[in-house]
Amino acid sequence: MSDSVLHALLSFALVAGLITIIPGLDTAVVLRSALTLGRRQAFAAAFGINAGALVWGAAAATGVSVLLTASYAAYTGLRVVGAVYLLWMGIGMLRAARRGEVRGAAEAVVDAGVVRAFLRGAGTNLLNPKVGAFYIAIFPQFMPAHVSHLVMGLELAGVHDALALVWFSVLIFCAHRARAWFAKRRVKRALDAVTGTVLVGFGVELALRG
Repeated sequence: MSDSVLHALLSFALVAGLITIIPGLDTAVVLRSALTLGRRQAFAAAFGINAGALVWGAAAATGVSVLLTASYAAYTGLRVVGAVYLLWMGIGMLRAARRGEVRGAAEAVVDAGVVRAFLRGAGTNLLNPKVGAFYIAIFPQFMPAHVSHLVMGLELAGVHDALALVWFSVLIFCAHRARAWFAKRRVKRALDAVTGTVLVGFGVELALRG
């Protein structure tokens, strides 16, 4: 690895680290999984989010995100799909919190599956065009000359993923200590209400973003 690439990765790590610890949609998804489903599902959601970030990193490096940025129709389409997805998840949680639903054993097993948690995390990230917009705006500043854009984009996204995984791990292990309290029916309803409100808020914000 050349000195220019190493310097670019270290410099990007400072920026990505600050972005990572700012509470946002990814944090809400991982925390909710950790508090209501368990560590395995929370880590699955975290890996899903990181997989989505790698896809966005490759897209930004190869110019796909440029198309989304340049094409109002493409960006709007992805933004609307993402907003609908977030609203669907958020409203579902709000309805469950309002009704105080207790899920059956079969549904609980499905919901607790790591595959579903992974897909939820990946979908949340992939359907958020703001991730692609962030990468396409910041990657050019950390692209050394004579370096494959695809490789460098994946390396930068990998740095972001590594920092996110460390942060998510801290959140998950801290949340695990409080899981018994959060598993209580009344507290879980409150958690679903808060998380659902956050997701709906992000969905509305994404839908209204021009």
